[in-house]
Amino acid sequence: MGDELHTPRRASFEEAVLPHLDAAYNLARWLTRNESDAEDVSQEACLRAFRFYHGFQGHNCRAWLLTIVRNTCCTWLQANRAGEPTVTFDEEMHSDGSQSPAPDAALLAAADREMLRTAIEALPWEFREVIVLREIEGVSYKEIADIVGIPLGTVMSRLARARGRLQQSLTARGDKNS
Repeated sequence: MGDELHTPRRASFEEAVLPHLDAAYNLARWLTRNESDAEDVSQEACLRAFRFYHGFQGHNCRAWLLTIVRNTCCTWLQANRAGEPTVTFDEEMHSDGSQSPAPDAALLAAADREMLRTAIEALPWEFREVIVLREIEGVSYKEIADIVGIPLGTVMSRLARARGRLQQSLTARGDKNS
C-alpha cells in the first residue's frame, strides 16, 4: 500500500482534484449545515474520488468531484442525521479578513451574512444545493444539471424558486427588524 501512494495516478489525482477541495468542503458544509460533518463528508468524498479516479474520463474535474461530494452527502445524511446540527458555520473564520471596515459597518455586514446564511440553511435540500452551487460556487447551469442529475430546465426552475424563497425570507426578516 505504501508504494501505491507514490504513483503517477496519485500525482495526476492531486493535480486535478486539489484545486477543488475548498469547493468540495464548502458544498458539504452547506448541505450538512455543520462544519465537523462537512469535514467528514468531504474527506470521504475525496477518498471515493481517489478510489474511482481511474474511471474519470471527463474534462471537468470540479463538477465530477462536486457530484461525488453531493452523493456522499446524501448517503452520509441518510445514515447519520436524525436531527438538526448543533454547530454553526462561522463565516468570519472562513473569510480572508483582508479588509477591516468601520465597526458599525462590520456589525451590519455580519448581521446581513448571518441573515443570509440562516435563510439559505432554511431552504429545502433541492433548493439549497442548486443555490449554493450557482451563487456561492459559481457552477454553470449545465454543470449543476450534471452534478445533481436533473434536466437543465429543472435547474432553472429550482433556482428561480430558491431565489424567490430567499427573497421572501429575507424580506420577512427585514420587516421584523424594522
